[in-house]
Amino acid sequence: MKALLALEDGFVLQGRSFTGPIDLAGGEVIFNTAMTGYQELLTDPSYAGQMVCMTWPLAGNYGINPEDMESGRVHLSALLVKECCKEPSNWRARESLPGFLARQGVPGVEGLDTRALTLRLRTGGAMRGAVSTAILDPDRLIGEARRLPGMEGQNLVERVAPAEPYRWDPSLPGGGKPAPAGLRPDGSYAWPNPDAPGAARIVVYDYGVKWNILRLLAAHGMDLLVVPPAFSPEQVGIVRPDGIFLTNGPGDPATLTREIAIIARLAETWPMAGICLGHQLLGHALGGSTAKLKFGHHGVNHPVKNLLSDKIEISSQNHGFHVLPGKGNIRPTHVNLNDHTLEGFRHPTKPIITVQHHPEAACGPGDCRSFFAAFRDMVLEEKAKRNS
Repeated sequence: MKALLALEDGFVLQGRSFTGPIDLAGGEVIFNTAMTGYQELLTDPSYAGQMVCMTWPLAGNYGINPEDMESGRVHLSALLVKECCKEPSNWRARESLPGFLARQGVPGVEGLDTRALTLRLRTGGAMRGAVSTAILDPDRLIGEARRLPGMEGQNLVERVAPAEPYRWDPSLPGGGKPAPAGLRPDGSYAWPNPDAPGAARIVVYDYGVKWNILRLLAAHGMDLLVVPPAFSPEQVGIVRPDGIFLTNGPGDPATLTREIAIIARLAETWPMAGICLGHQLLGHALGGSTAKLKFGHHGVNHPVKNLLSDKIEISSQNHGFHVLPGKGNIRPTHVNLNDHTLEGFRHPTKPIITVQHHPEAACGPGDCRSFFAAFRDMVLEEKAKRNS
């Protein structure tokens, strides 16, 4: 079925829908350089409001399986590829990529000149785009793209964040799943292992979390209570954690003024860590700011220098904004070697650490996984100080 893709600058490509009719879909168009990991990408809430072009020409060859989900559903607006494999060949596959996307109601378009599209985005930057099988007049579709809101100024966390607290149950299939938290009427929480030696009780702020973050926090011996973005410092005090973790998520971090204010108060009391959007929000809370990148960092092969170890780590990345330290209480710990943007920081005196990239990446390098152990050890050290 013929489909058109139009960008706001007037660039138009023709392709074919592999998921059925598309009345109209749109969002910020970006490209991702990963060769594998399309399922993790599709179910990553950080892609809300975006249409993703895969630079690797083939997608779908190993299908979809329930163990590789990063959330409960697809979040991006459309998947744009050169070629989609309709019949996967992998022993883990339970569903085809076209079937999965169609069931989720998310468009997929193939037959596009993804190289030309990527070059356009590298030159002009990420931009608004629209795709349709019903609107085949290029000028009209360009107009639809131009009517979409830009990524700057959009609060997309409210689309993907939970409404209520939940716990992470690592015993459920697939390495764990969300389960009801069961807070008491007074707001307190019965932590599963309150007296276990070395146990760390962590409140996780879910701005659009990837499940592998929760899997790895749990695998490092942490008990997790996952809460919505509006969970107040007073509520945190009632549940009595040992530390706070801030997750990834979509949209413009500068729009999350309520969340930034909450984080600033929490940072006065608790050990904290943040990944991606969590890193950006902590940057704001500590006196820095954020700015939009031209076309963002989206892929699994980005070199990052760890300034603490003086070693190079190959990282997975997915973000369109970056932190500007300014005069904030921010001490860089990691730097991107492609464009020298900030990839991680710590507070000069408080137990606060962050990374912009994704140490939890389920598909890609594992060079940065030590971040989870570093967070756990920091929390336990602070817990020991409080109890001494």
